Amino acid sequence: MATLCPATRTIEPMQDLNDMLFFAEVAERGGFTAASKALNVPKSRLSRRVAELEAALGVQLLQRSTRRLSLTPAGEIYLRHCVAVRDTAEAGAEAVAQVQKEPRGTVRLSCPVTLAQSSVGPILPIFMKRHPGVTVEMRVLNRPVDPVEEGVDMALRVRAEIENSATLAARSFSRSRLLLVAAPEVLARRQPLQGPENLAGLDAVAMSAADARTGTLLVGPEGRSFVYTPFPRYLADDLLTLRFAILQGVGAGFMPDYMCQDDLRAGRLVEALPGWHPPSGIVHAMYPPRRALVPAVRLLLDFFAEHLERCDEALNSGSNLAVVPA
Repeated sequence: MATLCPATRTIEPMQDLNDMLFFAEVAERGGFTAASKALNVPKSRLSRRVAELEAALGVQLLQRSTRRLSLTPAGEIYLRHCVAVRDTAEAGAEAVAQVQKEPRGTVRLSCPVTLAQSSVGPILPIFMKRHPGVTVEMRVLNRPVDPVEEGVDMALRVRAEIENSATLAARSFSRSRLLLVAAPEVLARRQPLQGPENLAGLDAVAMSAADARTGTLLVGPEGRSFVYTPFPRYLADDLLTLRFAILQGVGAGFMPDYMCQDDLRAGRLVEALPGWHPPSGIVHAMYPPRRALVPAVRLLLDFFAEHLERCDEALNSGSNLAVVPA
């Protein structure tokens, strides 16, 4: 019987897997600048490595122009394989992480300024003490953050509605109301407010002139509504700064409930028109679904769900907001 001999073939060296990752990030994020921020790798290095990858493959993967970056047909095919390699590697790392008794690693998140200073900041140390192997990097800023483009594990938000996203998952924690509050002496200068129509002429402060001109929808008893258009004496695009003006009697203004409950309980502030509020906002997190599989990220999401819900319950009941480790 004849013996079958295997055909001799040349085995090409495998492509650098890091280069495949670099290419996938550049392609998915639409450019070298966004990929550089997400990977924390210099833009010049990314550009060089992708160019070397193209030279090694002998094809052009990216079509470059001064305004935009697009994939060539070969680039579209190669990207699918790069993404598969990356996802497999991440799944392996996450599988190992899930068997660890104590979660480790860095969790990166973004948070609006007032939410960080009033609710999230006071409770995060509890999480840090509970999980000493976890490092938290929080960006405190008042602008929308895209977790994918900016390389964060979750973006905390307070909005009237949760974004419907094809690439991000959402988890809601609590609700927040805006309250129209003033120092007692501001309301003492006027006749008692019987309804929202009596707000006209009330000294006011606001975040911006545009917000004031647009007006704020107030919803009251039995679903009645009213658009309140203040004429502010003082404008400042920072809520903490406005709070100082409200406390010192400059005028009435809107404050998130989590910022002013202590002042209301102490009598330093009063609600101008109890029972009338703008529609409540939802405190929630947006995150890439795969990141929630990482134990440290998942635990922080669970922690926020537990503790921010407690804050919400305390606000609604009027009880003390002291943070008690659980």
